[in-house]
Amino acid sequence: MDKIKFGTDGWRAIIAKDFTIDNIVKISLATALWLTRKFKNPIAVIGYDCRFGGEMFMEATAKILASKGIRVFVSERFVTTPMVSLGVSKLKAQCGIAITASHNAAEYNGYKLRGEHGGPMFEKDLKDIENLISNEVEIDLELLNWNYLLEQGLINYIDLESIYLKEISETFNLESISGSGLNFAFDAMYGSTQHFMSKLLPDITRLHCEVNPSFRGIRPEPIRKNLHELIEMVWHKKNIDCSLAVDGDGDRIAMLDKEAVFYDANHLILMLIHYLAGYRQLTGKVLVSFSTTSKVEKICNHYGLELVRTRVGFKDASKMMTENQVLLAGEESGGIALGNSIPERDALRAGLTIWQWLAESKKPFNDLFHEVTNITGPFAYERGNIELNRNARNKIIEKCSSGEFNNFGRFTVARYEVFDGFKFFFSDNEWLMIRSSGTEPVIRLYAEAETEEVAQEIIFSAIKAIME
Repeated sequence: MDKIKFGTDGWRAIIAKDFTIDNIVKISLATALWLTRKFKNPIAVIGYDCRFGGEMFMEATAKILASKGIRVFVSERFVTTPMVSLGVSKLKAQCGIAITASHNAAEYNGYKLRGEHGGPMFEKDLKDIENLISNEVEIDLELLNWNYLLEQGLINYIDLESIYLKEISETFNLESISGSGLNFAFDAMYGSTQHFMSKLLPDITRLHCEVNPSFRGIRPEPIRKNLHELIEMVWHKKNIDCSLAVDGDGDRIAMLDKEAVFYDANHLILMLIHYLAGYRQLTGKVLVSFSTTSKVEKICNHYGLELVRTRVGFKDASKMMTENQVLLAGEESGGIALGNSIPERDALRAGLTIWQWLAESKKPFNDLFHEVTNITGPFAYERGNIELNRNARNKIIEKCSSGEFNNFGRFTVARYEVFDGFKFFFSDNEWLMIRSSGTEPVIRLYAEAETEEVAQEIIFSAIKAIME
């Protein structure tokens, strides 16, 4: 395989092809070397999700780190990435490792690294670890005895879910949510949040809250096409006021209103800014990725909030959250972090914030969203992917760089911006963005317009222009 490289959020690969024990050993040795060079008596927290082999890969990682003298705390059972990050913060550890491929398909697993600040590890540290990964590894994992490392106190079990449950219970008015008279539904997408909501709000309707490492063939990513069972259930029941869906490791979000209308992170970021700044009168910077809706500018201007655009992924936003007073940080792909918490995307925390808002305001979800569009104007957002090999992806990026794209079908480029991708503006309310994925072999397309039909037309026109 090619040299192991970290993408926008860790390293991901196909299980048994490249995601193997041998490669886990290589990354873990590099991580251990980095930790022991940088910190005195380092501590690491390790968790895993519901994917195939998660516990096995966690144990291999823990053995390697512990064998190098690092004190390791491992999750008793599968957990979300935000639970790992909170564990790092609470234990004052120097590193967190989540064995997860997040929203990717079932054949993938991954290795996410978290820093001592309780969020995605900073770029420089990731590069340093990446540069320490060596193919020349001589270590027999079978000679590292788990029970011996437990007895020596180098490996320790920890209940990360209970730590997170306590934090959430102290942050939210759960009695207000459960006693609101509203009916809520939750879709865990067979992911690592599946047991949590039954403990937090046991009376709500729950879907896909059991272990199924295949995810029944549907990627655990909360986008409209993957939520058909939740949408059908809400549509037929007619009495569920708001539904929350989260991805495989609990850091991506989507919601439905009572009419089963789908709201992605673009909508929810705007709603949360409206709630936090408008209803609660809170302030702070707003951080959103380059690919997120342009309506964020409008709502931030409305409330006098400073807006900063970041690269796709959450490393930059996480670092800024440690250095600034931040109201909210988010990205269109589903991740949202709130400024009153650790600098980590957390779907459960974002969803519960909106549920608490619904309980407090006693207004329907779609009425609250209409309050937002009264400020921003209407919009629709669409995404598309083109799966291509590296050479083909590079050629498309070269075309973008050289200014070859002056129009996409009937959409003429009025101006463009280059940051973490190429954003082509056709008007104030219509644009297209093209970038190469940092985690998958695809070109990503993003489009915004005033209607869904036009946003879809932009995507189709872009695919045609790119593939010519």
